[in-house]
Amino acid sequence: MYYTNGTVNWLKTGDLNDSYVDCISEKITDLALKECSVRLNPKDSVLIAMYGSTIGKIGILTTPSTTNQACCACITYSGIYNKFLFYLLMSQKEILQMKAEGGAQPNISKEKIVNFSILLPPTQEQVRIVQAIDTLFIILDGIVEDL
Repeated sequence: MYYTNGTVNWLKTGDLNDSYVDCISEKITDLALKECSVRLNPKDSVLIAMYGSTIGKIGILTTPSTTNQACCACITYSGIYNKFLFYLLMSQKEILQMKAEGGAQPNISKEKIVNFSILLPPTQEQVRIVQAIDTLFIILDGIVEDL
């Protein structure tokens, strides 16, 4: 009853692709959203995988979506540009992975992610940095295409 004929995106860590997440095949029902402890994360949220082999995988939602407890949703607020946060977390992926604990299935807690210190430049500088990175990726994509 929660998974049959659902229309609400249900993201799993395997859907995270270190880019924009625009293809989520699993769905849950509106009833699941009402009766279960899932939260609908808004479009543009930055998600981080917290468990197992996917620790540190990151994505930016292109549509509102729910997740299970294996994902931490970073919902940006005034003063934080979501794509800057995305690139910053990508650059810190190895450090986040080193903070994982546990035996068979290591994990990083939401508390460790929330308490992860970052330096945050003014919003306009964040936008400028993202534009520079995006420009470099366009150039890199062109080089790879020419190979």
